[in-house]
Amino acid sequence: MLEHVFERASRARYLTSVVIATDDQRIYDEAKRFGAPVRMTRADHLSGTDRVAEVASADDAQIVVNIQGDEPLIDPAAIDAAVLSILDHPEIPMGTLKKRIEDPAEIDNPNVVKVVTNFAGDAIYFSRATIPYLRGGESLTRFKHIGLYVYRRDFLLSYSDLPVGPLEKAERLEQLRALENGYSIRVAETEYESIGVDTPEDFERVTKLYETSLLQNG
Repeated sequence: MLEHVFERASRARYLTSVVIATDDQRIYDEAKRFGAPVRMTRADHLSGTDRVAEVASADDAQIVVNIQGDEPLIDPAAIDAAVLSILDHPEIPMGTLKKRIEDPAEIDNPNVVKVVTNFAGDAIYFSRATIPYLRGGESLTRFKHIGLYVYRRDFLLSYSDLPVGPLEKAERLEQLRALENGYSIRVAETEYESIGVDTPEDFERVTKLYETSLLQNG
């Protein structure tokens, strides 16, 4: 699975290099097996962002992308969309993705993080709750958050020093730290359907999707 994530991320046009960051010797050894650049990090990081920041601190890349290692079907075009959302906007320190919610069951699902944005495309809020709430009979497109992040280097390196606010604590969503401290997050829209592998059932589902994709493509 890790190899699939690495290979697909490497196809993104706007990434000049892809590095696997881990504190697990098994993951380190697996990355070495298929020839991927890999860095062993400290084991006391509280989030993936902190782990990425450690690796970024030893590199001179000015834009850094955090790609989850449990999404073997990650779309390279989605990665590019996230990078492009801040590439030509130096005033924006952080970017991420959203996707239109098509399954009504996801609207009230607290495991599906929702996001609302302003006219400029910057996040107003992320929540596990149903946002926005429709008081009357309005029809409004809702979006879910896709957990892929892009950061400007200086902002990433200072992220772990920002105060953790009550909203982040309540929702347990680390991206709220940026909003609570007054920083903007640009949110690009994508058609990529995030499918993480957290359980054996997830793995079976992704395997079937991958095999179907192979058959369709060839």
